[in-house]
Amino acid sequence: MYKKCLIVLTMLLLTIPVFAAVGKNSIQIKGSDTMVNLAQAWAEKYMEENPGDFVAVTGGGSGTGLSSLLSGTCSIAMSSRNIKDKEITLAKQKGINPFEVKVALDGLAVVVNPANPVSKLTIDQLAGIFTGRISNWKEVGGKDERIVILSREVNSGTHVYFKEHVLRKNDPNNKAEFAPGALMLSSSQAIADEVTGNPAVIGYYGMGYISGKQKAISVAKDDRSEYIYPTIDNVLSGKYPISRPLFFYTNGQPKDLVKKFVDYVLSEKGQETVVKTDFVPVKK
Repeated sequence: MYKKCLIVLTMLLLTIPVFAAVGKNSIQIKGSDTMVNLAQAWAEKYMEENPGDFVAVTGGGSGTGLSSLLSGTCSIAMSSRNIKDKEITLAKQKGINPFEVKVALDGLAVVVNPANPVSKLTIDQLAGIFTGRISNWKEVGGKDERIVILSREVNSGTHVYFKEHVLRKNDPNNKAEFAPGALMLSSSQAIADEVTGNPAVIGYYGMGYISGKQKAISVAKDDRSEYIYPTIDNVLSGKYPISRPLFFYTNGQPKDLVKKFVDYVLSEKGQETVVKTDFVPVKK
């Protein structure tokens, strides 16, 4: 009997921190993998200044974050795309009123292995590669080698944005899809790791993930336009052709602790963190 009581008491003690972390002084943030590192940096800085508050950040993709907001299992959904009409309809059916806050900007970098001689591509060439119309690197100035395509999985806002703005070139009547042989990976980090180890691959991710182990490609709108490298200044100026806003979605206008955190994110200190993590501030 004593042993049973001791086990129960131990289990209760182990669960106390969990319950403490989901109280009125805590925020659960879920969603875009592109935004995870940025949101974690915000959370760490915020909690340093507000030690009584707790902010938890998890990824899973923009769709996962918005689903969590609709199910009431997060306070803030991170999304690297706009919420869809069907998601808004479903939210209203559940009594949820999604409120959009633009918190940063991002340039999508197209990346290859540093050993790949290709360093610039047009949007049309990228569309050809990722749909499978262009299948060998020699067709775009590279080696005689089959192109291995990497993409984020379909639940990712990055996947959706790249498909709509690169493969379909912002044409609502264009139904282009990724090549059937494209490898769908679960995170931007997984793409970065694969590009690092394979000279035949091409992938894409938020430019905050760029490192010396991958080579970002300069991109032109067409073969008559300037090739632009993904940098903060080029995204801010609108010169880099593959860029997008990043969002927080809340249930109604932010209030109480959520408002306090969102205000911090949009403050000068919060936007400094945006720059330090290689994203682009809402305003410079």
